[in-house]
Amino acid sequence: MFKYFLTVLSIALLLNASLRAQAVFNVRDFGALGDGKTLDSPAINKTIEACFQKGGGTVDVPAGTYLSGSIHLKSNINLFLDAGATILGAPQELNAYDPPEPFEGRAYQDGGHTYFHNSLLWGENLENVSITGYGMINGGGLTRKDKEVGGGPIVLGDKAVALKECRHVLIRDITIFHGGHFAILVTGCKNLTIDNVTIDTDRDGIDLDCVQSATVSNCRINSPNDDGLCPKSSFALGRRMITENVTIVNCQVSGYEEGTLLDGTMRPSRSKTGRIKFGTESNGGFRNITVSNCTFRDCRGLALEEVDGGIMENISISNITMMNVCGYPIYITLGKRNRGPDSLTMGIARNIFISDVIATGVDSMSGVHITGMPDDPIENVRLQNILISFKGGGTKEDADRVPPELGKGYPEPSKIGITPAYGVFARHVTGLELADMNLMVEREDFRPPIVCVDVNGLEIDNFKAHVAPGVRPSRFEDVKGLVARNSPVLQ
Repeated sequence: MFKYFLTVLSIALLLNASLRAQAVFNVRDFGALGDGKTLDSPAINKTIEACFQKGGGTVDVPAGTYLSGSIHLKSNINLFLDAGATILGAPQELNAYDPPEPFEGRAYQDGGHTYFHNSLLWGENLENVSITGYGMINGGGLTRKDKEVGGGPIVLGDKAVALKECRHVLIRDITIFHGGHFAILVTGCKNLTIDNVTIDTDRDGIDLDCVQSATVSNCRINSPNDDGLCPKSSFALGRRMITENVTIVNCQVSGYEEGTLLDGTMRPSRSKTGRIKFGTESNGGFRNITVSNCTFRDCRGLALEEVDGGIMENISISNITMMNVCGYPIYITLGKRNRGPDSLTMGIARNIFISDVIATGVDSMSGVHITGMPDDPIENVRLQNILISFKGGGTKEDADRVPPELGKGYPEPSKIGITPAYGVFARHVTGLELADMNLMVEREDFRPPIVCVDVNGLEIDNFKAHVAPGVRPSRFEDVKGLVARNSPVLQ
């Protein structure tokens, strides 16, 4: 009986090993050469299709350089890039990328968000799809151009990875260099994990558009000329869809020159965009989002922008460190750009909690910038345990400046200009709490540290700030319900 049991067990183990072996499909067995010269995407697609027809498994890309046009991801497939493997985007003249798919109705978003098939790796309506391994996706011939829909021909090959309306997605351990308009664009996806991914690109790093139940963790994203990590909620699905239940943790964003994160030289760029930014596309809005334990370096600060009529609520951000911040450290705004079918609905921004932030080397344009609209205030914002060191240099003329209302304008602080306070500028806010704030300057700044206009319910506790000689420490206009505690500088 015991021998019989061992025989059955041995057969079972052999069958299991055989099944595991059959579930791994090597692209070289299907004709891929990996010599960097031969177009290998047809062989890679053939491998993926064969694996898919067998019920799924792993498509193995061994070490080598695989010149590729569009690669078609499938359900139940793990595309595994071995260490030393590079998928290299083909040059545009090879016409190796798929044409853009039809789009029904009017497109309110640019071409980069509207089309998905014209990408290096793409998938639509998939389940259980993953891209893993320690290899690289090098965009190569991908373009960073951005064409408005109807404004000219849509360029091919403008995204490294594009996934639309997929479920159970995993992207882990890979490196993406020169990712085109988007290194990773995920739209309408649910149950998404992006972990330990390194991106060094010259436009957007990761865009989480209309996603639900997503985690982005342990990623390094360098994007000098556009946003690093960007929750969005565009109208690309032809309907409003909120981005919600998202966790972003242990990530680094920066604005070094492209390629210098990967080579370790980390040279500062002129644009210095980088950053984590909510929006600009915000038709559906953002809800139940946590950002924690993240660093910003040589880039813009944290931006939360609700300007397309959606709802931004229940946002928790903590443990953020920033160095050499371009423009501003924290920017929260409501606007009425309304880039969508409904030009009348006003957005909502409420219940935003930001804590434990250290920012140094902050440009003098603006500090913490919280602005609603005259009849539509931002509601319930709490900032706690914030230390910011500014470069300073603001003038008395800057202190007298009245920044324009955002309205339909593009929601960048640079469009509004220098703020009359070097530290905190709040306008059209209901329920604003500032606790344990310390504002410092590297050189004298002749603006007050805080200016609040049209704020209903302002509570300040333990507020410390440098004040230049002869400068009023604060300016409060149309402020109701002011309570200030433990803040001698404001007395």
